[in-house]
Amino acid sequence: MIPLSLGRLTAANLFRHPTRTLLSFTSLAIAFLLFMLLNAITTAFSSGPSEGAVNRLVVDAKYSMTDNLPITYLQQIHALDGVASAASVSWFGGYYRDPKETFTTFSVNPREYFEILTDYDIAPEALARFEATRTGAVVSTALAEKYGWRVGDRVTLRGNIWPLADGSWDWEFEIVGTFTGNASQLSDTLFLLRQDYFDDAVISWAKNQVGFILLSVAKGHKPEDVASTIDALYENSSDPTRTASEDQYARQFVSQLGDIGLMSTAILSAVFFTILLLTGNTASQTFRERVPELAAMKTLGFTDASVAALVLGEAVVLCLAGGACGITIAFVMEPALNDSIGAVLGGLEMNMASALIGLALAAGIGVLIGVQPAWSAKRLSITDALRE
Repeated sequence: MIPLSLGRLTAANLFRHPTRTLLSFTSLAIAFLLFMLLNAITTAFSSGPSEGAVNRLVVDAKYSMTDNLPITYLQQIHALDGVASAASVSWFGGYYRDPKETFTTFSVNPREYFEILTDYDIAPEALARFEATRTGAVVSTALAEKYGWRVGDRVTLRGNIWPLADGSWDWEFEIVGTFTGNASQLSDTLFLLRQDYFDDAVISWAKNQVGFILLSVAKGHKPEDVASTIDALYENSSDPTRTASEDQYARQFVSQLGDIGLMSTAILSAVFFTILLLTGNTASQTFRERVPELAAMKTLGFTDASVAALVLGEAVVLCLAGGACGITIAFVMEPALNDSIGAVLGGLEMNMASALIGLALAAGIGVLIGVQPAWSAKRLSITDALRE
């Protein structure tokens, strides 16, 4: 009967002060939601490149990712020994209908781009239409479904970086096809237009430039050797380059924000330290309020160990419940997070390993905040407690 009584008492005592319990529970849930999110972000940044990205290189301006390269570099690099294919990629920016409706938009060389990014799947007829239609554009399937676009539709994007040669900011495109890609790519938010059309139509000061060059390394050649050759070629030019693997390029982009792992650790340390103080104070306050009750329980036959187990169990149950709630919310949020920021992070994954670590951490916090009140409850003298 004692275990059953302890279980019922634990549940009843947790709801003795509903507001206090709810606030503690909510704080714990938020803390473990942050734990899962930051752990997933750190894992995404530290994970290795995908299988298809091993032989892909990105050639960018050496001193700033915002600088462009001369368009003549594309053919020069394509002609180098060890380069199987090369495509120019330029950030277009802009928005659809409303400044809030933005998505990733690039101008590219159609066939070369899809030859290099083998993670994408585009139908041959769609690629042929893309190559044959000057103002054509292909979009990810998810993006087409979001806006109800169909092949043949005319879509106007409002530029916010590049105006047209006539000074207008309204770029009109014809949707000529869609494509799909795996979850670690940009397929959920990607809109592609032709580089040659962009270069012909853009204002004069923006012509003959590309954002960066994406290339695939030919079989039998080492990516690092090809990268060194390219950078050596333009070392003394007015536009020196910095060539890196696709994975390294993404990390360099993210590194502008700082050390993600260090920042995540600092944030989590601050959050859990605060949670430990708040929940510890709550547990101590609850124990002080219940001293007479615990003394009465001992007079009814509850042992010192069972009373201590009750106090400790309440703290552990509360922490585990809050932690489990936050972890569950993180798993529920995973698809939406990948839709919104997967393009930048390369895909977020809430894995069971992190969940188990989180639950163990929650149990540990419960023990830390409950051990002192439990020890005090065990040593509690019935006469002293009732006298107080």
